[in-house]
Amino acid sequence: MWIVSFWIFPVVSACMWLGMLAAMIGVWCVQGYPQYSSMEEGQTIAYISDVGAQGLKPLFITGSVITVVFLDLAFISERWLRHSGQLVPNRGLLDKACAIASILFSFAGAAGLILLSIFDTVNHSRLHGGFLAMFLVAYLVSAILVCIEYFRIGIFYRPHHRVLLASFWIKAFFVVVEIALAIAFGVCGWHRPHNRNAAAVLEWVIAVIFTFYVLSFVVDLLPSVRTRHHVPQGEKRIDSAHSERPEMIYEEPLTHDSTGPNAHGNGNGTAGYYRGSHV
Repeated sequence: MWIVSFWIFPVVSACMWLGMLAAMIGVWCVQGYPQYSSMEEGQTIAYISDVGAQGLKPLFITGSVITVVFLDLAFISERWLRHSGQLVPNRGLLDKACAIASILFSFAGAAGLILLSIFDTVNHSRLHGGFLAMFLVAYLVSAILVCIEYFRIGIFYRPHHRVLLASFWIKAFFVVVEIALAIAFGVCGWHRPHNRNAAAVLEWVIAVIFTFYVLSFVVDLLPSVRTRHHVPQGEKRIDSAHSERPEMIYEEPLTHDSTGPNAHGNGNGTAGYYRGSHV
């Protein structure tokens, strides 16, 4: 029984990210809402980077590294599972191109987050701002590419794979909300300096919403989980009643929603063998 599987990657990533944010804002509150040197006149709410540039910089760097490493592992796992047939495979070159490009942009976003945590806003304010933009833009582009991939796959395999379309809508919602918040953050933070507090609040909100985007990959990876009676798409499933060794029980997918068009058998009373037409 392989209950713990690839879905653990986004869970670890999200927990690390949310735990880091909670620790940072908790310390700032416990310290009595201090006015850090990186905060501007009239600013009373600290940015994440303001807190991270002080005594919690080791936590900021460590948390950022762990978050993006496990998120990238989720991206890579999802691509490998589709290629190997354990998840619904891609149907064309566009799907595959979007999948690969989304991974590359996730790497760029990961680099941006790690670098912005290292080059803090106190000593490297311009570099920090550039890496922040790199982090936000790269992950948004990555999410858009994933949405395109999932929409195309979900349309091709409907109506049997509702998980794909559900995941698409979750990520599409993330893209729309985060773009709107990022624009508002930029307007408040750069074009209207007197609205620094509003920009700080928006930054914390954007960071929290990012957690749910990370967790959305649990929906994508969960269908590859093995249970006693389920095997992921692409692996041979034999009806124990027709097996020479009835005691051998092959596993089937935890959910059939993303396990390929032939996941329910080949029509002759025995389970089939599906590898899918992947690229």
